[in-house]
Amino acid sequence: MTARDVDFIKQGDGPAVILIHSSVAGARQWLSLMNALADRFHLISINLFGYGGTAAWPNDRAQTLDDQARLLYGLLPDDGSEFSLVGHSFGGSVSMKAAVLFRDRLRRLVLIDPNPFYLLQQAGRSGAIDEAMSLRNCIKENGAKDDWRAAAAVFADYWIGAGSWASMPDDRQAKFAEALKPNFHEWDAVMNETVPLSEWAATLPRDTTVISAADTVRSIREIVDLMRRTCPHWDFEELAEGGHMALLTRPELVNPTIARALS
Repeated sequence: MTARDVDFIKQGDGPAVILIHSSVAGARQWLSLMNALADRFHLISINLFGYGGTAAWPNDRAQTLDDQARLLYGLLPDDGSEFSLVGHSFGGSVSMKAAVLFRDRLRRLVLIDPNPFYLLQQAGRSGAIDEAMSLRNCIKENGAKDDWRAAAAVFADYWIGAGSWASMPDDRQAKFAEALKPNFHEWDAVMNETVPLSEWAATLPRDTTVISAADTVRSIREIVDLMRRTCPHWDFEELAEGGHMALLTRPELVNPTIARALS
């Protein structure tokens, strides 16, 4: 895939910041942040495999975080200058890999509720990994049967909150179920990675900020806890509330926190 095949939106002037979205969301997830920071940064929001105009994953092998990270080639500043990365959830995991891939040009890294679930397995966090695996199995089993509404109901209630699926109107449920399809392959990327957290601690930039809400889901809370223990040189920002989707539900809390991390 060439740079011309990667769909993205951009806004603003200043130092470059590449934004990497969560599962189901797509590049437009960042519009509020882009509007808030366009007077200070040149913001580039990418669509990962299967989102927007970026082609779906080819389905010929298991997807990796490296596959997603390599979509950034061609979107980096042409003049060779530094850039920063901001990633949410699955986009946070992709950002970690991209930060290593482009470390010679990376200025700052901001991770919002990152989801490298395999770290829970490595650390023996059995309850949290069981929770994540239950969701993964639901997506894989229902996706294989093309029953995306059943998968979406569980996915929405886990990440957004109990009852979220039932509260959606029918047209919103249909769009959500369709947007969930790329997540079938994203689970391979976050479950099959092998880099230990100690190596991430040594290779990711010192200017790394992890943002999470106090009321996010257990699996993410425990990933962030592992990062706090292993990477004390990073900055950690905890929001009082907002859950896993605080980026969308509480932008008045998240956007200023990202702005501080980038500055």
